[in-house]
Amino acid sequence: MPPAIVVLGPGALATAQRVKALYEGAQIHALQERAHGDVAFGGLSDHLRELYRRGTPIVALCAAGIVIRCLAPLLASKGVEPPVLALAEDGSAVVPLLGGLTGVNVMAREIGAALQTAPAITTSGELRFGTCLLNPPEGYALASLAQGKRFVSDLLAGEATRIEGAAPWLDTVNLPRDPEARHAIRVSPHAWDGNPEHLVIHPRSVVAAASEAHALLAEHVREALSANGIAQEALAALVAPAARMGDAAFERAAHALDVPLRFAETGDSTLATDADAARAGNATALLDALALPASAPRQAAEHGLALCVAREPIDTHTLGAARGKLTVLGLGPGRADLLTPMARAALDEATDIVGYATYVEMAGPLHPGQVRHATDNREELQRARHAFELASAGRRVAVVSSGDPGVFAMAAAVLEALESSDEPRWHRVELAIVPGVSAALATAARVGAPLGHDFCMLSLSDNLKPWSVIEQRLRHAARADLVMAFYNPISRARPWQLDRALEIVREARAPGTRVVLGRDVGRPGETLRTTTLGELTSPEVDMRTMVIVGSSATRGFPRGGSGEEEWIYTPRWYAHDGGASG
Repeated sequence: MPPAIVVLGPGALATAQRVKALYEGAQIHALQERAHGDVAFGGLSDHLRELYRRGTPIVALCAAGIVIRCLAPLLASKGVEPPVLALAEDGSAVVPLLGGLTGVNVMAREIGAALQTAPAITTSGELRFGTCLLNPPEGYALASLAQGKRFVSDLLAGEATRIEGAAPWLDTVNLPRDPEARHAIRVSPHAWDGNPEHLVIHPRSVVAAASEAHALLAEHVREALSANGIAQEALAALVAPAARMGDAAFERAAHALDVPLRFAETGDSTLATDADAARAGNATALLDALALPASAPRQAAEHGLALCVAREPIDTHTLGAARGKLTVLGLGPGRADLLTPMARAALDEATDIVGYATYVEMAGPLHPGQVRHATDNREELQRARHAFELASAGRRVAVVSSGDPGVFAMAAAVLEALESSDEPRWHRVELAIVPGVSAALATAARVGAPLGHDFCMLSLSDNLKPWSVIEQRLRHAARADLVMAFYNPISRARPWQLDRALEIVREARAPGTRVVLGRDVGRPGETLRTTTLGELTSPEVDMRTMVIVGSSATRGFPRGGSGEEEWIYTPRWYAHDGGASG
């Protein structure tokens, strides 16, 4: 995962840019209103803790003590913490703080080399041997952290070691070697036998194939591994029939085993429907459908399982296919700090960003390698279909909308495309809807709480519904005394419709009814003003304006005792008096 480079002021930006250049996909997280980066944040403690919880490596350009105090309440398991470093604003000091088992010292050396600064590494094993024996490279897993600590302590006390198995990353490491040593570094998929003089590292070289899913699948995989003397840490992936893509039982089993779930096409329909799918022969057929080394032995097991043990770590990205994911998300009104953490996470993990060109641009900055698919604003269904094609090929697709995706935006179009499709691959895609801050909510918050009581949202665009329906709904909403938020209030193609809408509303609302006009709220050039229904004219509004028409109870009062700006709100209590208050 690329690191978050956290800066608190403009003085750190030059150093932050140099660190960013080292890591593909890295982003500068800047304290809002103090510095400008890729991601803005408000409170430092909350932001650092959220990054830490998500497992994001952190390079904080500030005093080490600040970082320690912010993260101290979260420190628990040393084995799962991400790398955390403190870096002087001018790059003169690089201090690894957390993540000795997840590569923090490697990062410290990389950053130190780029800044021509000696990193402040204090780990004894690192200083003596030049590497962390307890942090094997990707594709390998340590059998026992506790045993590993004892083993390194023995080496530091003068013991020598030999290496059994292929460990190419140790070829140039300054270890005390002796082919006759009692201590050994064993690189093997087989389980540690408990010998206290062995440091066991497991290559992730084992694939388990299952032809059927059930509640005990994960437990049966563990039993199969144990029966063959194989460590669970050596498991690289769980493989299932492609026809079962989307089966929640397979998803739960892969999650319980903490391995990727991949799918294989076998051409055998019985894998999807026949009870014989429980037989191990069909599980072996799944392995045969994968591009696994020909020399890798297959081992059949009970419960419709089969195992394959390769000689080297397996790149799971080459195994069959992954289940694709399509996430429809709302970008909010446009400000980085109004983008929800869930939406930001979905953007970060996406391989493809799909949407109207303006919104794809709002979704940035994107990581290198992320593919943009920008289209015209009127191509919602075509855009949704294209997104499903991408996702059904195993990609992680983010379909972006401004505001909330479920409010006059892409979520409905995506679901419509899915309902009308008989393509089974589309229905196997993992689909998620991530909410955002809608334009109505963002505008309302800027002036107070005009939506504090019952309200409705209406689009004045007749592109997808007849104008007669719009007029009917306007009349009902006005007579019901609902606060109304108008989306798409006016355009060059329909300049008359807002005036007609106001005529209808004025039939039921008093001229003094409060109105809020918010243009580009949350974006550069934001304007905001309040007026009344009697004073409002259509030239004051364009397509990018949110119009909120209050109810008879909506009221306003001066901010801070001045008469220049107002707080507008609709009380939670309601007393209908037939006119506007305030």
